[in-house]
Amino acid sequence: MELFEDRVDAGNQLAGELLARHVSADLVLGLPRGGVPVAARVAAALGADLDIAVIRKIGAPGRPELGVGAMAEDEHPCFDQSNLSWLGLRPSDLAETAAAEVVELRRRVALYRGSRPRLPLDGRRVLVVDDGLATGVTARAALRWARRKEPAWLGFAAPVSAPDGATLLASYADRVFLLRRPPSFAAVGAWYRDFSATTDAEVIDLLRVAVRH
Repeated sequence: MELFEDRVDAGNQLAGELLARHVSADLVLGLPRGGVPVAARVAAALGADLDIAVIRKIGAPGRPELGVGAMAEDEHPCFDQSNLSWLGLRPSDLAETAAAEVVELRRRVALYRGSRPRLPLDGRRVLVVDDGLATGVTARAALRWARRKEPAWLGFAAPVSAPDGATLLASYADRVFLLRRPPSFAAVGAWYRDFSATTDAEVIDLLRVAVRH
């Protein structure tokens, strides 16, 4: 299966698929940081507003790269119960890690938005976009947060996903759009030729350009 060149290429290909399916949205929410370049291309193609849904992953003790939970801007942790059971953990075991992520979450919200208020979700067609879907825990946290803002419709889209991605999000989104679901999926970054980290400055610039237009 052909790799995406980078997140811009992935965003363009995802946008093309959404247009072909006649998907409409008037607000696209990117998940910082890597989801924002993808979301920017989707928002431009759909003629939608662009904003962010700031999410922080909660890593396993001693293994921060392994996401066992995530939290959105409401600061309410969403845990992956299968991973917790596999590791023999309870949510209370992650209280200290979650508290540290709240601090970083608030820092990023202030950094990315500055004085610009969050765009309203209520009554709107909202599409949450990330650069890929692995365990789905960050996507679920974002969708749970967005649903509480009472959008008229709530979807999720990503260029690449684990084979069971649609099932993972079935009860959280009205529609799930996954461009590629390779059976040999191992990690999101494996499906990009260039998966270098998106910087805070890039996120801020993309949001600034979207506001100007």
